[in-house]
Amino acid sequence: MRIHIATDHAGLETSHFLIESLKASGHEVFDHGPASYDPFDDYPSFCINAALAVAHDEQAGVVALGVVLGGSGNGEQMAANKVKGIRAALVWNEDTAKLARSHNNANVVALGARQHSKEEVLDLIELFIAEPFSGDERHARRIGKIDTYEQTGEVVA
Repeated sequence: MRIHIATDHAGLETSHFLIESLKASGHEVFDHGPASYDPFDDYPSFCINAALAVAHDEQAGVVALGVVLGGSGNGEQMAANKVKGIRAALVWNEDTAKLARSHNNANVVALGARQHSKEEVLDLIELFIAEPFSGDERHARRIGKIDTYEQTGEVVA
C-alpha cells in the first residue's frame, strides 16, 4: 500500500522509524517532511501536503493512506482534516485504530509521538492499515452526510 507520512519536530524520530519499518513490510512510503529537526517548524504544511497526496491518490484510483505525527497528534489531525476528502482520525489505542477504519473509513491516522513508544505507534498504524471499512449502511450513510456538507455546505438531517 502507498503511505504518505508527515510529522512535526516532536515526531521526527518516530517518523524515521516508521518509514523504515513500513518499507520493510512492503509498503511504498512517501515522506512529506520535515527533512531535519527544527523545534520551531510549522507542522501544518507537512501534514496538509501528506493529506493532499492521499486525496490525489484516491482520486487517481490508487489505494493510499496517510500518517501524521506530532507530540499529541491533535494539531496534525486538524491540519489534515482541512483537505477536501480527508477523514483523519486521532488514534490512541487498538480500538480507536480499528474503529477509525471500520466505522469511519478514515484515510489518515494521527498519533502523538510523545504519548506512545515507537513500537506502540507502529502497532497502532499496522492495525489501522489492516482494518477494512465495514461498508455497513449506517456508517456509509454517516460518511455520506459528512461528504455532502464538505461539498455543499448543506447539513443533512
